[in-house]
Amino acid sequence: MARKEIITIDMILDTAFAMTREEGFANVTARKVAARAGCSTQPIFRVYRNMDELWHAVYERAAAFFQEYYSRYPRRGNKPFANLGMAYIAFAREERHLFELLFVKEGPGSRGMYELLNGTAGNVVCEINLAKAAGCAAPGDLFMKMWIFIHGAACMTLTGDYDLSDVQTLELLERSYDAFACAWAAA
Repeated sequence: MARKEIITIDMILDTAFAMTREEGFANVTARKVAARAGCSTQPIFRVYRNMDELWHAVYERAAAFFQEYYSRYPRRGNKPFANLGMAYIAFAREERHLFELLFVKEGPGSRGMYELLNGTAGNVVCEINLAKAAGCAAPGDLFMKMWIFIHGAACMTLTGDYDLSDVQTLELLERSYDAFACAWAAA
């Protein structure tokens, strides 16, 4: 008798994560994961108590993927928040379904947008400290203004309404920083 292939927790999670990246989180069902992994649903429920547990694992993998993406994204801008914005907008463009899971739709994870952005490396805190070092009196408030702008641009990529190049995006982010910083200083 031929030996059965053992389906591992890593295989199931890898399959569900790949499906999320390609098709969107809503398409990650037990039957679809099993079909793609080449097994029945039994191995899924052998390693995960229920689909909520698998969905949570996919969410955590997506959050770690974003942190890795951000850490590897090339730093191009000289103004605070420009590089964070560039990476975030590029992530929305390149990883649409993961972006939606993490930053647009309510997912199975309990992390808020700020926690996801800040990550374990303190991404947002570093940018706020750069703004403070550049002379901004209220860098947290400046971050909020920049973030509304950045998140809006990233969401526009999902609808196909954002067609600026990386050079144009960087210029826009740096000009926005200057405008928000000047407006804040004048207030």
